[in-house]
Amino acid sequence: MRATAILIAFVLVLGSFGWDQAVAQETPASERTTPKLNARSWALVDADTGLYLAGKNPDKRLPIASTTNIMTALVALDEANLGEKVAITGESERFVGSVYSNVGLIEGERLSVEELLKAALIPSGTEAVYALSDHLDNGSVDAFVEDMNQKADSMGLKNTHFENPAGLDAQGHYSSARDLATIATAAMEYPTFADIVDTEQDTITTQNRKIEVFNTNDLLYVYEEATGIKTGTSPEAGPCLVASAIAGDESYIAVVLNAAGEEYLFDAARTALDYGFDNYKRSLLVRKGEVYEELRLPYHREEYVELVAANDVPSLVGPSLEVKRVVTTKEAPPAAKAGQELGTVEVLVSGKSVGSSPLIVERGYKEASLWARARHAATWPVDRLWAWFLG
Repeated sequence: MRATAILIAFVLVLGSFGWDQAVAQETPASERTTPKLNARSWALVDADTGLYLAGKNPDKRLPIASTTNIMTALVALDEANLGEKVAITGESERFVGSVYSNVGLIEGERLSVEELLKAALIPSGTEAVYALSDHLDNGSVDAFVEDMNQKADSMGLKNTHFENPAGLDAQGHYSSARDLATIATAAMEYPTFADIVDTEQDTITTQNRKIEVFNTNDLLYVYEEATGIKTGTSPEAGPCLVASAIAGDESYIAVVLNAAGEEYLFDAARTALDYGFDNYKRSLLVRKGEVYEELRLPYHREEYVELVAANDVPSLVGPSLEVKRVVTTKEAPPAAKAGQELGTVEVLVSGKSVGSSPLIVERGYKEASLWARARHAATWPVDRLWAWFLG
């Protein structure tokens, strides 16, 4: 029997999840209003799905200072062995004393890739960034930067371009709040990265000394939910921060670019993150075992088989998020066993796919008997009956 695809898309009323009415009654209107942050650009995203939730000028191209190091680390984690040793070169040492962010590494010192990542991400060690990028592309920082740009392209980032690996101000070096959130989401999938950016203080070791490093992200010290990620400041970029936080089953990333002052920067990021926790909740948008479609059985008069979801599909619900389910099924076969897959249900939130589940037969059924087929055929129009007879 030829299979046909049946597509059914419909908008779910969020109240059907028992969410929106309760929250609307419990949450004051002032808390549900998108915050107005004093920054040139900002964005709040769901760290699990990458859903954009709120912000201002999220796609504006801006200088990003050493928040660049998130992409530097992401490329390094793709390419490097964390334990391999790297020698500090004279080209790297030249940034000690010439830029604000450095840890004082000197030519000839040797550190592991992991220790250089700590130096680059915790206190923004510019010389560590250059030593790492120089090492990974066989002495070519330019080649490493090209790797960063290729990575951005592969991630579909339209508002990101790098001219150096450390975020030093340069024409043509920019990103956007939304793109930085995407980069940070990808980087946080690496346990090593997530552990480093959530570290308040650590010690890096060369062959002859130890250097204490302290995190420049003040949220880690004062905001219980904070889990990272990276600060950045330069004359052109101003104060910047990519911040992450987790509470329960919710996790968010907030990006603030060119905030009105370094002290305000952390308040702004916290305000954005709190907005996420206060206004969005994770809910099961598809529930395992629930019926999402019925298929008419072949050669059975007015008989149907129920298709149920094999898995849960959770996602956020909240202000401005439009939820849809798209059900795709095949034509019912002559017979099927319980648990046989005959379709899928996909969840779209604001147009973005956040997950899907197979649709399976809840109760199996047997192939129709010859008598049932004949009786069914007797109800067909003459032209269909003739076609059935001819095979």
